[in-house]
Amino acid sequence: MHRQHRGILMRHLLTLSSSFLLLACQAAAPPSSETAQQVSHQDTRAQVAEAASGSENSQFQFKEAFKEHFFMGTALSKEQILGDKKIQALVSEQFNALTAENEMKWERINPEPGIYDWQTADALVEYSQRHNMFTTGHTLVWHQQVPDWVFKDNTAQQAPAALLTQRMKHHIETVVGRYKGKIQSWDVVNEAFRDDGSYRKSSWFKILGPDYIETAFKLAHAADPEAKLYYNDYNLWKPEKRDSVVRMVKNLKQKGITIHGIGMQGHYGLNHPENLQYIEDAIVAFHQLGVDVMVTELDITVIPFPDSENQGADISLNIELQEKYNPYPNGLSEEAQQAFDRRYSDVFKVFVKHSDKLHRITFWGVHDAQSWRNGWPIKGRTDYPLLIDRDLKVKPVAKSLLSSSR
Repeated sequence: MHRQHRGILMRHLLTLSSSFLLLACQAAAPPSSETAQQVSHQDTRAQVAEAASGSENSQFQFKEAFKEHFFMGTALSKEQILGDKKIQALVSEQFNALTAENEMKWERINPEPGIYDWQTADALVEYSQRHNMFTTGHTLVWHQQVPDWVFKDNTAQQAPAALLTQRMKHHIETVVGRYKGKIQSWDVVNEAFRDDGSYRKSSWFKILGPDYIETAFKLAHAADPEAKLYYNDYNLWKPEKRDSVVRMVKNLKQKGITIHGIGMQGHYGLNHPENLQYIEDAIVAFHQLGVDVMVTELDITVIPFPDSENQGADISLNIELQEKYNPYPNGLSEEAQQAFDRRYSDVFKVFVKHSDKLHRITFWGVHDAQSWRNGWPIKGRTDYPLLIDRDLKVKPVAKSLLSSSR
């Protein structure tokens, strides 16, 4: 067993023991008819779906293939979390780490003041616990997918610093507190830097200044002292951005503020970055800080990016669809497939080479049809960025990633 997994396994065993004791106590009291019906239906559907998962995919499992190296994870959508038992069976078969793609973001959980929707987040946590998966909450503080009211006062003017800080505090305490002991890690702050290494001039930054980052980490640690706390961002292979994050982590540590790891979003392309040495250098630089390093949000696009200066993951980009930017609507050409296979093989060679430094690899989506790449930065395209295809079959190249990395 990989050394990084032992501590997590012990924590899972303790959590499971506590869960068994709780279930024993609950058994003494009759459940409500609604609860009993929900459990019955969930168990039946799960058993049927999981029994059917003994497919050709079971001959290869990401979590087994890389168990000596790092956790292998994926991200689930709302529809998958709430009802897609076929996907759920596939995910539990293939992966041992889980992230909610969107359902733990502020706009989903708390869209209006005092209004909360926990249904999907609760379901994801229940599923991950049932399958003993390392779970990451994504994300607490981000400049996107935050309701406008968060940054406004009761007169619709910009909220003062004290009010915004209080809202951040309440949000983190409420969300992290709800899942204390159930979610092992949190992406506390997401995408706080621009590619040139400067701070992103988000509403958080404009109102609170750069200290909002350390405030968020302090609040998250107070809400769950046992949870792993991460900073997550894209294009961290770029030296300017990498160096800014290195300085940020050093600054937090010097102040005694808890930060456990860096999530390097893996939104790559066939030539983005052109030199994979940049990725290696970033892994090494973050590891030298004494924190965990993860590759998060991994996908490799095979279709051209229309704005070479802004490749990454800025979801505000929205470019008009043109045929030349959607070259494979009905499947990859042989040449494109070979390029895709080579790129994934080369990227995983880097990951396996540095597996002593990497804690987890998480794909951003389960299969190609789910991927956000189909709609970003141009809506209506067809992309193939993941290692499970639209028919829910593991792609052939996946089965050679480990052997080709040796």
